[in-house]
Amino acid sequence: MFFSEADLPFGLASNTVILFAIALFLSAGLLMSRVVKPLKLPAVTGYLVAGVLVGPFVLGMIPGLDFIDHEFISSFSIISDVALGFIAFAIGNEFRIGQLKAIGKQATIIGIFQAVFATVLVDAALIGLHFAMPDKLPISSALILGAIASATAPAATLMVVRQYKAKGKLTNLLLPIVAIDDAVGLILFAISFNIAKALLPGGSFNMVSVLVEPTLEIVLSLVLGLVMGVILSYCEKCFKSNSRRQALAVTAVILAVALSKLKFNVGGVHIGFSALLVCMMLGTTFCNICDFSEDLMEKIDKWTTPIYILFFVISGAELELSVFADWAIVVIGIVYIIVRSIGKYTGASMSAAITGCDSNVKKYLGFTLLPQAGVALGMAMTVSAELPEEGAIVRNIVLFGVLIYELVGPLVTKIALTKAGDIQIKSEAEKKSEAYEKKVAKKTK
Repeated sequence: MFFSEADLPFGLASNTVILFAIALFLSAGLLMSRVVKPLKLPAVTGYLVAGVLVGPFVLGMIPGLDFIDHEFISSFSIISDVALGFIAFAIGNEFRIGQLKAIGKQATIIGIFQAVFATVLVDAALIGLHFAMPDKLPISSALILGAIASATAPAATLMVVRQYKAKGKLTNLLLPIVAIDDAVGLILFAISFNIAKALLPGGSFNMVSVLVEPTLEIVLSLVLGLVMGVILSYCEKCFKSNSRRQALAVTAVILAVALSKLKFNVGGVHIGFSALLVCMMLGTTFCNICDFSEDLMEKIDKWTTPIYILFFVISGAELELSVFADWAIVVIGIVYIIVRSIGKYTGASMSAAITGCDSNVKKYLGFTLLPQAGVALGMAMTVSAELPEEGAIVRNIVLFGVLIYELVGPLVTKIALTKAGDIQIKSEAEKKSEAYEKKVAKKTK
């Protein structure tokens, strides 16, 4: 643990505090989701706001509760890891072969183009800003931030889609694009990060770490996910009970997250895995091989709801409000957010037009790609670990961006999906009618 029992109030043991904290996080998230509902805001936004309220900058400021700091919140990282694994597994379920035949080409082109376009645009803007404030923003940091700009957060997007039961041409394209976006982001980050290191005094350009390692990470992650998906599909057939089948699928996702943490060094080449890609491929393989995967996925979705709530509340608690204290961070952060948003929107619109997408997809897809969180923060942490000086500015800018994108992004995604016609706003009379019909259907069965 990151905190001492001597610092805890009322002589509580650390395990007791952790259990209290989990109960508090869930309660705060559920309560805030009800608060934001009359405001027509997504539940995700409520969870994030709840996280801010129970985090270091609000609840942690109360005497006796000052042990609730970022180290304390970090001790719950295992929950975030598992939640991201299930989110990626659910997104993998969208890659059914029948659907991929219809949209695979479009999703691939758009996923790659919009990510690269956003990176180029942010690179250009921040390099220009470097010449205006060279002491605050090194050119190496500008290049790294450009690559991080490509990453999109799948979690908030998926939760909005699930909450409002979004269906349509935009939604069908959105989740595969988000998955592809993360793979492209890994490559762009590896290239930009190594160019940035080469620009530093005494730095050198390493082709192995620029191209070989990220390519290996993607390929090996997909292979691991494929193998685990085949094994899971075979093992599922050994059980007849739905509860045991569900338990087996949950076990597979947790095991996939654990295996993704493994790292090797072979002949000077660093080999690792992406948990998102492994779990996505696990979900994709499972849904295409297993006959009853669709029914099982619905059951898993219900089981994982509390984990998702915890994930977003913890994410809200991790947001760094202190970044607003530095004017330079605010200026660079505003430029980063504005230019990245333009890059995502324009890149998505242009590539959607090139691939012949529906007019609503061209108009609204870019807005749904704005959320940014876990993947971007992971990249920023990598920079902090290897380049401490550049890492500080990169981390603070990314934290600034995540703070804004996580609070605003889910609402923007909801509005875009509604405008595109993928979210149908129903009246109370329609909802009651549907509920009555379902009740009658159950009695008939």
